[in-house]
Amino acid sequence: MKFNIKKNGIYSFAFATAVSLTSCVGDLDVTPIDPNLDTPENVLTSTEAYNQMLAKCYSGLSVSSPDGDSGDPDIQGIDGGFGQYLRALYNMQELPTDEAVIGWNDQTLKDLHGLQWTSSDVFVSAAYSRVFYQISICNEVIRQIDKASNSDDALMQQYRAEARAIRGLSYLHAIDLFGNVPFTDESSEVGGANPDQISRAELFTWLANDMEEAASILPANPEKYRAGKGLAYMILAKLYLNAQVYTGTANYQKCAEYCNKIIELGYKLESANDYWKLFCADNDQMLGVGHEIIFSVYQDHINTQAYGGTTYIINAEVGGNMNYADYGLGGNGWGGIRVTPQFVDKFESGDQRAKFFTNGQTKEIIDISDFFSGYAFTKFTNLKADGSVLPDANSFPDTDFPVFRLGDVYLMLAECEVVGGVSCDGIAKFNEIRTRAGVGAIANPNRNDIINERARELAWECHRRSDLVRFGLLTTGDYLWSHKGMNSNVGTPHAVDSKYNLFPLASSDVISNTKLQQNPGY
Repeated sequence: MKFNIKKNGIYSFAFATAVSLTSCVGDLDVTPIDPNLDTPENVLTSTEAYNQMLAKCYSGLSVSSPDGDSGDPDIQGIDGGFGQYLRALYNMQELPTDEAVIGWNDQTLKDLHGLQWTSSDVFVSAAYSRVFYQISICNEVIRQIDKASNSDDALMQQYRAEARAIRGLSYLHAIDLFGNVPFTDESSEVGGANPDQISRAELFTWLANDMEEAASILPANPEKYRAGKGLAYMILAKLYLNAQVYTGTANYQKCAEYCNKIIELGYKLESANDYWKLFCADNDQMLGVGHEIIFSVYQDHINTQAYGGTTYIINAEVGGNMNYADYGLGGNGWGGIRVTPQFVDKFESGDQRAKFFTNGQTKEIIDISDFFSGYAFTKFTNLKADGSVLPDANSFPDTDFPVFRLGDVYLMLAECEVVGGVSCDGIAKFNEIRTRAGVGAIANPNRNDIINERARELAWECHRRSDLVRFGLLTTGDYLWSHKGMNSNVGTPHAVDSKYNLFPLASSDVISNTKLQQNPGY
């Protein structure tokens, strides 16, 4: 059973920081807190209450508001749609790359694909604010657990480790997207002085240590949607995969070590026949030890109604001549996101991952504002695994977002071997991925084979920008794609300033906190 994050009637209580925590039930198996009790001292009277409080750490990844799609967002001044965590992450990780273009004229949205955003960009600020709001939520949960009289109980320590792991996921996004960032943890003074800025290298060390400690406490086989050792190990593997970018020193050996720890937990690659079940309306069947998905964000067409997550991805991928019902939607798609011809050309004949809709679409992106320019990509659907449509389908999918899965682990091991020179059976794992997709093995894959396979296998799963930065391809002229560096339909794709390998800190934060130094070039 999935989380039941209530759309209406959310019960909450106030922390000293004015952070409100919503209740989630289902696999967390919690009972709503009495809404008449509004202080931690009155409410946090049982271990179960702390379990409910922890639920906000998870729901913050799914929804923007405790009151459903039309409610006031958690973060004031940011649209609840594009400020939703996964939508903001997708915009940062996919739109600046060859994997996605979007035709909408919303404010500065097209600047993302053109790699020409500024420090005041509203979409960059939305992502920045959401990441640090999520960190603040997790910090407060940890503080409250530490204050509890039974904080040393094993279950309370597990809850604390879960909050650390969810916080670690956001700090992984922070170090990757923004570099040197403001830093707070559970020991930071609430409502006190502005936070200090931590260097990327220092944050790398802190996060690696924190996830090591959390992993030692987290369960090896967690309940669905909850953090376990696999999530902590994935954060560590991603850190070390990108160690050259984050610290200046590569460490593929440690990346391979954590990848193997994940495999040892018992996660399994799905079969070729089950591959598309990873991206459909009941993909929770593919979650957990014994399956491929290591950690996913819960989505439900009734209980997590928000204009982000897979609601955004699936609705935005459907338009033109596409029949919305063919993708499990209960209403017309939004007609926004397509892929570049350079991405299309990466797929060989017979590759089952080449899920392109071409009827009425041009392969070339002639007009970036026109949905018919560029192939549609239908990786994610709201269809059930058997191909059926939910009887009460609407525009809000049940398709969970797979944050981390074993296919990525296999490709990280391949990179560790081919690029990092680590002996780790990575090439064999690389070819397992290719064989499953229906294409031939490559006996001696090279660096380009690795980055291209990651594009094919992990498209739209919020890894592409990070991968292109690591391979030195995001901003340089070594690899160009349609409309790279362009702000209109005039001109040709071109290299851009290397400053775009990082997003800027939100200008409002830099102005209000004199301890922060903006990223170079902004």
